[in-house]
Order: sequence, then C-alpha cells, then structure tokens
Amino acid sequence: MLFTQEEIQNGDPTKLTIFSGRLKPIWCCEEDLYRGAEELSASQTNKPGTHLKVEDRCSLAPAVDILSYSEREWKGNTAKSALIRKGYEEMSQRFGSLRRVRGDNYCALRATLFQVLSHSTQLPSWLQEEDVIMLPEQLEAQKGLISQWTFPGECLQGDGTGDATLQLKGYMELLRNKWQAAVDCPSAVERQQLCEQVFQGGEEELGLLEALKLLMLGRAAELHGCMQTGEDVPLFCWLLFARDTSDCPRSFLSNHLSHVGLSAGLEQVEMFLLGYALQCTIQVYRLYKADTEEFVTYYPDDHKDDWPSVCLVTEDDRHYNVPVVDAAEHEELDSS
Repeated sequence: MLFTQEEIQNGDPTKLTIFSGRLKPIWCCEEDLYRGAEELSASQTNKPGTHLKVEDRCSLAPAVDILSYSEREWKGNTAKSALIRKGYEEMSQRFGSLRRVRGDNYCALRATLFQVLSHSTQLPSWLQEEDVIMLPEQLEAQKGLISQWTFPGECLQGDGTGDATLQLKGYMELLRNKWQAAVDCPSAVERQQLCEQVFQGGEEELGLLEALKLLMLGRAAELHGCMQTGEDVPLFCWLLFARDTSDCPRSFLSNHLSHVGLSAGLEQVEMFLLGYALQCTIQVYRLYKADTEEFVTYYPDDHKDDWPSVCLVTEDDRHYNVPVVDAAEHEELDSS
C-alpha cells in the first residue's frame, strides 16, 4: 500500500507498512519514499542478479512535472493541502519539474550537494587550498574532535576501529576530485550525468556527505572561536551555540552532527551552518510557509549577492527535494 505525501505527514503515527519483510513506520522508508507504484511493481518483479541501470539506483528520482506531482500528492481538501498546492503553483512560475530525493536522514546534505555539483562551473577557491584537505588533522590536533567521529555502516572499514582522521581526509580529497570533475564537464547535461553516477548510495556518496559534515564542524569551530574572542559572527551562531546540547563544537558534534545521517537530519539553524561551510546560499522554498515572508528562505541570507546559490524545496523543513528548471529556460540562464 502506497501513501501520498499528505497522508505520510498527516497520518496516524501508529500506521505501519512492510518493507523488506520488516515493519517500519511509513515515513521511515528510505529507498522507496520517492518511488511510484509502477516503479515499485517493476522492482518487485526483477529477478535476483538483475543489474539495475544507473538511473534506477540514483538517490534522486527522475524529474516529474511539478504541478502534476502537487495535485497527486496533495489532493485533499484540508487547509494544509491547499497551502502546499499554492506553494507549488508559485514555484511553477520558475520551475517545471521536481526530483524527489532519497528520504533518509542525509536528505538535506544530499539535495544540497547534488545541486552544488550539478550547477558548478568553477572550483571554489576555498576548496583549492591545501588546508581544507588537512582539516581532519587540524581539528584532531587542536580540539581532539575527530577521534569521536561516527561513520555510517557503509563507511566502516575493517572492524570499525580505523583511523578516522585518515578516512575523513580521504573523503575530503574525494569531494574535491568529484567537484573538479563536475566543473570540467563541458556541458550542463554532462554534469547531470556525472551526478547521476556519483549519487548511487554506498560508500562513495555517503563519504561525500560525511565530508560536508566535516566542513560544517570546521566552520562551527572557527565561528565559535570568533565568538569567544568577541569578533562579529553571523546571527545564527548565537542560536547554534545557545542550545544546552551544543554550547561548544565538541557538544555540537556529539549531540547533533554525529547523528546527522544516522538518526537525525539537519535542523534549520544547521542549514545556515551548511551554507557557511560551502560558502553557498541555499535558497529553500518552504511550501507550508506559502503566503508568508518565510515562503522563500535563504541559508544564509547575508551573502546572497556574493556567493553562488542553489535551490531546494521542502514541505516540512525535514525532507528536501530538488526543483528543476525547464530546459529552454536553463539554456537562457547558461547563456546569460
């Protein structure tokens, strides 16, 4: 039995459905969250040993018409359904399609990195610096943070007691190499194809997302140091470190960042940190905030004019999807 997004968000939390022979809450499905009935039916009839195509394994579903998706997933008569549909209608003035992102706890990181890589035409200067590759060693030497890093199962090496500093350094090199490969693509179409190959689940994709978490930790440590010396910092820093559970980089790592991807997603204040870590403005259409000033939110909002930007869409500030500009308009943007 399949559920629409409206039913998932508004349904009885005691409802369960079966995935892979086990009972799970209906919104805990990871690989099946964005898959329609036809896709599920096809996958269930695949014989063991059948090799899936790259696009079938991709962590982002194929693009669907944004208004058709809205009508299908939010067809109820509730006030919330009407609000979400209105948000999608406003988005359709700029975007023609939507790609649903695998709905696990890496979702915000995955959607952001996919957009960053698929739209990058030059390697950012901060990523060209050798210091960024040495970030794990610096954080371990200065604050002893990396030794407590928690990796997802797909990234565990050997018995799980390996050198976390060395492993994260490898993921940072992987991030730079993949980013450079995206930049080197001669066209937007080829960049998209590269991203389809990168976002396949498994260690490579998750290693890249762990690298983003490392960048977030590094920027958090830097900004916290600025706060302690009385320097000016972005407003979100005061919110980030005002929490009892993250009053310093160490507690932020142990109580929040370590859980991202495993048992928790990014909170709103951490979206600001992600933007600062990547030096990229993350523009998010928050559909449940349609008709308010928060309908379009920028993470962060103080570098809109001097940082590159990417765009995401969310219905609930938990799960993020990727809007797609129509091909004709995309060509105009590329040529402008």
